[in-house]
Amino acid sequence: MKSELRDNDRIYVLDTTLRDGSQRADISFSVNDKLQLIERFDDVGIDYIEVGFPYSNPKEMELFEKLKSRKFQYSKIVAFGRTRHKDTKVEDDNNIKQLVQSGTDAVCVVGKSSIIHIEKVIGTNIENNLSMIFDSIEYLKGYFPEIIFDAEHFFDGFKENSKYAIETLKVAAEAGADYLALCDTNGGTLPNEVIEIIDKVRKTVRADIGVHFHNDNGCGVANTIIAVQKGAKMIHGTINGYGERCGNADLCQIIPNLEIKLNKRCLKEGSLKHLTSLSRFVSETANQIANPSQPFVGRNAFTHKGGMHVDGVSKLSKAFEHMDPAVIGNTRKILISELSGKKSIIIKAKEFGINLEDDMEKVSEILNKIQNMEHKGYQFEAADGSFELIVREAAGIKKKFFKLESFRVLNEKKEDGSMMSEATVKVYIKGNRIIETAEGNGPVNALDRALRKAIGSCYPVLKKITLTDFKVRVLNEKKGTGAVVRVLIESTDGAGSWGTIGVSENIIEASWQALEDSVIFGLMHAEGDEE
Repeated sequence: MKSELRDNDRIYVLDTTLRDGSQRADISFSVNDKLQLIERFDDVGIDYIEVGFPYSNPKEMELFEKLKSRKFQYSKIVAFGRTRHKDTKVEDDNNIKQLVQSGTDAVCVVGKSSIIHIEKVIGTNIENNLSMIFDSIEYLKGYFPEIIFDAEHFFDGFKENSKYAIETLKVAAEAGADYLALCDTNGGTLPNEVIEIIDKVRKTVRADIGVHFHNDNGCGVANTIIAVQKGAKMIHGTINGYGERCGNADLCQIIPNLEIKLNKRCLKEGSLKHLTSLSRFVSETANQIANPSQPFVGRNAFTHKGGMHVDGVSKLSKAFEHMDPAVIGNTRKILISELSGKKSIIIKAKEFGINLEDDMEKVSEILNKIQNMEHKGYQFEAADGSFELIVREAAGIKKKFFKLESFRVLNEKKEDGSMMSEATVKVYIKGNRIIETAEGNGPVNALDRALRKAIGSCYPVLKKITLTDFKVRVLNEKKGTGAVVRVLIESTDGAGSWGTIGVSENIIEASWQALEDSVIFGLMHAEGDEE
């Protein structure tokens, strides 16, 4: 289908994650981060990668110098800069010189389209602003095959004075700009305004239009899609919508909508299936927690919890899903909770290799147990390991690796102010009573070490199992120190990961429950792998 698309179905993507996205308050990319991201963007077929301001700081200087020796198979590297200074000749302007020296495939030049910004922010007149745009683009066109003009504050400027805003576009096109990107820099434009304004622009400006939307009113994605429907040929955005304030238009939402819903081509052939992994790679590189409910690529985007929904999806996936998650590299998940129906239990058990289709009595038993436990504060959405153990216990196939007799934890604050925890664990393994004590930097760490000492010689595979995350949630804050707490533990064996849970008024007891489940689950699957 993609090969049959007409030229007017081709949409060019400019990714500005490394420039606009890095302006988010809690993001800072290293040079190595940027180089790795550029390689990933090139792999999936992003047309233009805007990497930043050349020579604006030592980090950018290093990046641009390294990029000069690299060539990419698909993507074009874009440097970003402003028009010449209001009082400087274009050939003498340092910003323009830096763009020329950047060695990139194209440049994106930002200029003002709002009279308020021209007069009040940069402090010049509207005639000089037009000269600044023309001079800069015409000069740079002598060095670069492609120039993208970012008409900054265009939508606000159009509402102030539509004739002048359009004049900035005409001047940029006359000077040789290849794309005119209409920018909603403040992110406040509504979809109905986008329709009206782009219609007027296309009637008066003969050039390829692009759009650059911010998301301050939550319309960045919708505005971009509407702009494409109205004839825009280039879209700007960031992976995961990263950007200053409320962020930029999210390419992880825009691209699949355009490709799947509108039959537009944005990425190179076969790359859409890598979008989910790209989104998660960018969030990891940016040291950000991925939004689990992000459309298309989020962990919960195709996750079903309600019993009626699970039953419907099991019969006909499109009954409760707008698309096949595999198309963008995501997966369908069934969650277990107090909202689950019997169908949810059956489907989830099949994932563990347990067939409960013909044992509805056991299914009802499991469902009742889950509902009662969730009423007490358990939550199995992030505790798949604990849920699997419940199913295996109900099915009579949960193995007893050890039996706890008791544990004890002591905490000691020393004279120098340091804290030390000591745990003693007493367990039975195959009839043998084992007692071990260990110290740790906290009670849970001490318990973990003591348990490992006690059973490690019998189960050496335990060395591969490590705890990667530990979360505590107070469930009823009004009870103060007597409140019920929920502990979630994330564990891994290097090949996979699983979550386990514990709930109690005693945080150590809740931690032990989650820890014990984590170890049993890990041993059970390690034993299965060995078989």
